[in-house]
Amino acid sequence: MLVFYTLLAIMILGSIVAIETRNLLSSVISVGIVGFTLSILFLMLGAPDLAITQVVVEILALVILIRATISVDNTAIEKHRDTFAMVSSLVFVGLFLVFASYAFLEMHAFGESLMRTSQHYLDNGLAETGASNIVTSIILDYRAYDTLGEATVLFVSVLGATVIMRRIGRKRGVNL
Repeated sequence: MLVFYTLLAIMILGSIVAIETRNLLSSVISVGIVGFTLSILFLMLGAPDLAITQVVVEILALVILIRATISVDNTAIEKHRDTFAMVSSLVFVGLFLVFASYAFLEMHAFGESLMRTSQHYLDNGLAETGASNIVTSIILDYRAYDTLGEATVLFVSVLGATVIMRRIGRKRGVNL
């Protein structure tokens, strides 16, 4: 449990550094630290499919953001602060903390088995779906939208990285 809270603290610190730093490249790296720490948390919570998707999307987003940051000459954020944006951000962060505290209070103990949904899949999966394989019935019938969403995220990420990283079709003299 200490490791779990340590990783959450690292994510919070990385978020604060990303918001408060004046160097855009440092901000992008801090956001990357938050994303990779989130993928480690997904692994700890027993969701390797989410962890893999998070790592792939995080790597592609970091490549794109670092490339965009390096191509910009001005890497420092201006000192001008918008009061409305800051107040509205603080209100949303406060609301998020309230809802997150309610969610954490309702969570079961870490490591406690919650087999209600998966037990239903195992008991009734073959009869309800008509599939001959229980894994196939769960992935393609019960969790079809989730699987489609993960496949779509991976496809769009790879497509976006391919479009941005390609050299064919660029005009000469344009450095990105």
